[in-house]
Amino acid sequence: MIPVAAAIIENEQGMILIARRKEGKSQGGLWEFPGGKIEVDETAEDCLRRELLEEMNIAIEPYAFCGENDHFYGDVHIRLVAYKAKFLSGEIKLIDHDDYTWVGRAQLVEYEFAPADVKFVEMLSC
Repeated sequence: MIPVAAAIIENEQGMILIARRKEGKSQGGLWEFPGGKIEVDETAEDCLRRELLEEMNIAIEPYAFCGENDHFYGDVHIRLVAYKAKFLSGEIKLIDHDDYTWVGRAQLVEYEFAPADVKFVEMLSC
């Protein structure tokens, strides 16, 4: 099982940050809540702070556990742990993604998300 963290980042206007994975990567072309693999001896919150700084050049503050979702991509088992987070600072620069956008909760269903993220889309869009 691979532990992965995802950040559901809200800005001051209540919009949520989503990002599209680059083609050629696992789940390429699909949208996700940004995050990454949790390293050994790292909390999910610390992982999210590190990953968002590395992959998007932004500072965030995770503040509330949203849930987790076990998902199998073929024979690869991931446990996706999601946290709500506040956007603190930075100008987004993409590394592992080819696009990003800020969307309202109701608009989340208009995007094709990676299967492991769908549970959180459903939670947020109701």
